[in-house]
Amino acid sequence: MLYLGALILLAILAALTLKRVLRESLFKKEEHLKNLESEYAVLSEEKSRLKKDNLDIEGTVNETIALYNITKDICKTLDEKKIFSIFRERLNDYIKIGDCRFLDKDADLSFYAGSTIFPLVIQKDTIGYLIASQIQEEDKERFQILAQQFLIGIKRALLYKKMQELAITDSLTQLFSRRHFLDRFGEELNRSRKFKYNFSFLMVDIDKFKEFNDKYGHLVGDAILREVSRTIKETIRQIDFVGRYGGEELSIILVETGKEQARFAAERLRQAVEAQNIRVYDEELKVTISIGIATFSRGRETVEKLIESADKALYVAKQTGRNKVCVYAPE
Repeated sequence: MLYLGALILLAILAALTLKRVLRESLFKKEEHLKNLESEYAVLSEEKSRLKKDNLDIEGTVNETIALYNITKDICKTLDEKKIFSIFRERLNDYIKIGDCRFLDKDADLSFYAGSTIFPLVIQKDTIGYLIASQIQEEDKERFQILAQQFLIGIKRALLYKKMQELAITDSLTQLFSRRHFLDRFGEELNRSRKFKYNFSFLMVDIDKFKEFNDKYGHLVGDAILREVSRTIKETIRQIDFVGRYGGEELSIILVETGKEQARFAAERLRQAVEAQNIRVYDEELKVTISIGIATFSRGRETVEKLIESADKALYVAKQTGRNKVCVYAPE
């Protein structure tokens, strides 16, 4: 009986131990399941956060690419004013501003207190400023990016301008480039001073050229400039030389030519251009020129002084009706 009782007791103890072990095991499984559920919740939250971050990054990248796309538009031209015009027009596609201006490096910035000022710097030299007013704080970083794209366009235009100045011949008119013409101008001044010769400098401007450009487009304007240049080149003597001074302005040196001879030659040029019919595409146009004359007469005139004098005479011709020849008269 004692032996049987001991066995029963052992069986009871074993059952109790097994029950406790099973309970502890079940508890551990429940704890483990809770831990797994907690970890799953954390991972799900992290996945959602990463997805949101990814969408934010994708949006930022797309927005940045869109900002840089403005470069393609402003690099379609090499004219600084046109570059700014395109930039100013596209600016409103990206940010809201009150006004934007492109100012020269010598501009007085004190008038723009409170505006956002972006210095345009090329090789440590400030060439000008972009001034924007009423920019929201959150748009200022975008404006900085856009301004950098504008600077790329300006750099490209200035580089092209420099290359043009270094060339001997102007690609559009086939006349001397401004740089080469001025070099020849200086040489002729020194020669005339040495040998006591006279010579005359003519500044020529195509009348109402901007109106032709605005009405018919720049291709027609270019064609007019080419034809006027050709007519002048064919009308002057072989010893004289003509260059493109800038835009629609042409400059001429009449070698060993005094004031009255220069007036006569300039009038012949004016009449030759006026008589010309310029046919461009489907348009047949008539253009005129105004001419200002300054004469070197073995005095102390410099290249700069002669250009200034001819320019003043040209201004008088333009202001008193155009299609005229005026000779500089010292005040």
